[in-house]
Amino acid sequence: MSTPLILAIDQGTQSVRALLFDAGGTLVGRGRREIEPYVSPEPGWAEQDPDYFWRQLGLACDDLWTTTAARPEQVMGVTITCQRGTVVNLGEDGQPLRPAILWLDQRQAAVHGPVPGPWGWVFRGLRLENTIDQFRRNAEANWIADYQPDIWQRTRRYLLLSGYLNYRLTGEYRDSTGSQVGYLPFDFRRHQWAASRDFKWKLMPVKSTQLPELAQPADTLGHLTREAGEHLGLPAGLPVIASASDKACEVLGSGGTGPEIACLSYGTTATVNVTNPRYVEPVRLMPPYPSALPGHYSTEVMIYRGYWMVSWFKREFGQREQSIARERGIEPEVLFEELVRAVPPGSMGLMLQPYWSPGVRHPGPDAKGAMIGFGDVHTRAHIYRAILEGLAYALREGMERIQKRSGVPVRILRVAGGGSRSDAAMQLTADIFGMPAERPATTEASGLGAAIVAAAGLGLHPDVPAAARAMTPTTEVFQPDEQARKLYEQLYSKVYRKMYGRLDPLYRDIRRITGYPE
Repeated sequence: MSTPLILAIDQGTQSVRALLFDAGGTLVGRGRREIEPYVSPEPGWAEQDPDYFWRQLGLACDDLWTTTAARPEQVMGVTITCQRGTVVNLGEDGQPLRPAILWLDQRQAAVHGPVPGPWGWVFRGLRLENTIDQFRRNAEANWIADYQPDIWQRTRRYLLLSGYLNYRLTGEYRDSTGSQVGYLPFDFRRHQWAASRDFKWKLMPVKSTQLPELAQPADTLGHLTREAGEHLGLPAGLPVIASASDKACEVLGSGGTGPEIACLSYGTTATVNVTNPRYVEPVRLMPPYPSALPGHYSTEVMIYRGYWMVSWFKREFGQREQSIARERGIEPEVLFEELVRAVPPGSMGLMLQPYWSPGVRHPGPDAKGAMIGFGDVHTRAHIYRAILEGLAYALREGMERIQKRSGVPVRILRVAGGGSRSDAAMQLTADIFGMPAERPATTEASGLGAAIVAAAGLGLHPDVPAAARAMTPTTEVFQPDEQARKLYEQLYSKVYRKMYGRLDPLYRDIRRITGYPE
């Protein structure tokens, strides 16, 4: 009998991958297409044609079937995990009305007075007006309604990219509760659309009729249409299983099933997450996101630009390594790894605060990135290592905040995402956190997490926890070096932890003087 397989589609920010997993978590086939993350018609905008994502998804499947010995008839079901917070407006005919607004977009809507009615009085009384107004500014629906009112009036469905792609797969307006991360009227405590009297409906023009029906992870969303089957190279009628957002799936694919396991993601956005059966906010009024584990929460601290900063460094300062790599016929990452190893732990005192993008609470809306400690000994290599160290410092600070809020100490550290492929990054992570850093067996942790959920939904395992236990072995473990750990402990506690408090007043002055960020 043929081995049953799951097709997990991982629609990320920089690529889309079509991944075949068996019930043991083994990756048996992969198709990958790089994508143009976004276009910027105006400074700070990040948009992309929704159909572009669908076309690239099909091409990734074409690559899959031409590079694997597996056969389409072995596939029992399909699932999709997707970048978070990207929104799509559909008209009456189900066609996009405008480009999708990506999570990277920085435009801001206008705030028209206080929130009306009793909720406005409540927010004023609790001194939450600034937090609520920041939500209103960030909500893409508010910007569209303000600046493109004709588009908003014709919007019959307002979906996340996950909901749009699931619609293209099944013809049904259904999406997973595990994918609902963004500025939407979603009840993060109960994992359902907010009740009719919830204040979130007052913060944006979204109506309940514009939103998709929600299903729990591992539920069946629908079945492949004939057109979608042809696009993916699969038979029509296969079940499409609800999974969760890419970060939630990455946590599950890394083995993050409890609050004692911290999962770091070294991806475009760097995050630290723990999975919890309890609702635990990392910062007051910042909700935990839905976990890929049904009924659970993913308490997360995010470094918005994260390993995008590594891409930024390579683009702005890494031309030499890329040129040499082409001449030698090797991957540029080999030479960037040498850059990191050429510099001692601590980067000779060069310290980076990785707030390349502002936040809402910590960091706040005025936050900026900073590097301090420059001297004549410092080179590009020191800057590169300082970026990696700064991200690890920030994530350690986030982990400590989560531990304090949850009351559960972290005992296990897992690291996934593209940056985890670097042995140097793994080692400095172990040193900065002062605990072993484990790297999962596959670099496709998001896709594996989606496949774990689908395996449970398809009956290949009794439930999602059982599927996770069977499908997530770890491989390498990086032990902290005691000398480096002691050095990092001092730099973290005596320098890094004080940087934001000392620099924040200057950030506010910069914003007041220059107007950036708006």
